[in-house]
Amino acid sequence: MNLFGTSLDQKYQNFGGKKALIAVTVLLACTAGFFLWKTSYVLNKISGGGFLEGIVRSLPGVQNTVRGEKEGRINIALLGMRGEHVSSGGLLADTIMIISIKPAEKKASLISVPRDLYVLVPGTSDQQKINAVHFYGEERGKGQGLEAMKQILSEVSGVPIHYAISINFEGFQKIIDDLDGIDITLAEPFTEALQFDEPHVCDPNVFTVPTGTFENKIDHRGKIVASYPLCLNPDKECGGTFSLPAGQNHLNGEAALCYARSRVTSSDFERARRQQEVLKTMQKKALSLGTLTDFGRISALLDTLGDNARTDMQVWEMQRFFEIYREIGAIEDITQKVLENSEEGLLYVPPGAGEGDVRGYILLPRGDHYDRIHELFRTII
Repeated sequence: MNLFGTSLDQKYQNFGGKKALIAVTVLLACTAGFFLWKTSYVLNKISGGGFLEGIVRSLPGVQNTVRGEKEGRINIALLGMRGEHVSSGGLLADTIMIISIKPAEKKASLISVPRDLYVLVPGTSDQQKINAVHFYGEERGKGQGLEAMKQILSEVSGVPIHYAISINFEGFQKIIDDLDGIDITLAEPFTEALQFDEPHVCDPNVFTVPTGTFENKIDHRGKIVASYPLCLNPDKECGGTFSLPAGQNHLNGEAALCYARSRVTSSDFERARRQQEVLKTMQKKALSLGTLTDFGRISALLDTLGDNARTDMQVWEMQRFFEIYREIGAIEDITQKVLENSEEGLLYVPPGAGEGDVRGYILLPRGDHYDRIHELFRTII
């Protein structure tokens, strides 16, 4: 027994233990602080502003609700495109989806709108394919593309589109790589033998190898009004021919992008269905417990989104969406639909539209109005 109380060795051990505890606490605080700073920085970058409002909205006692929340249904446009710095239609929306969420009922719907739907471009008297609306909006000003897409999709669907999100191909690919890939199960083999070796109108960056053939544009009188030389891409995307065997396939980002883009051998409508399945698979993996607790993976996802995604949501609105997810958990009841031109579909191809037509291949709503499409959106959930 030590007459003077705790031994020096014990005091040293206690002091050493306290130092270790303090060091761990400081490390955790610094890590959490960095993560909160990075999250706020990335969200502000994606939304393009609203950081100060986000601070005010986070004050105790402030009640935050996103648009559509009080009405019980939130509608979001999701757009996929090559990207603003990519030539050959980088700002055309190749993928157009409307996601509707009913938080109180834990229900959601996912409806794909084909890029060839022929519409009146908002703010103009011009008719174009709906995938060009984003491009024309961006010509008026940065960020106006999302607003223009929200406006036209509200007209088509008959429901208010509260928010819009866009992500480019590079971001889509990197997100899947950040998730260590996704698993897709196929009932039969899948092959896209045409699309990634197709000739396109020649440009100085991508399609540069002349084929000696031309694409003619013909007006309603059958007269050629324009003729464009066609070229091939010397660096064939997806290996030229993209294929997957039947059964379970583990796809990295590059393979998943090829799978989600494939359409020529099948159709644009089948591509939309594949995209919906890929999106659901990504959502389940991204929101899994393992991902949400993996700091390194979340950090990588934030970097990817900051560089490749854009939205008109403010920072506080994105934070509120995350709170809604935590409150309701993963939504299992998701109704899926693709607007298409089958006998039961809500769209049709007008006579004469297609190769040679100055308008190209286009789709119009049956009855030449959106009434039946409005009914679909109103009742789907």
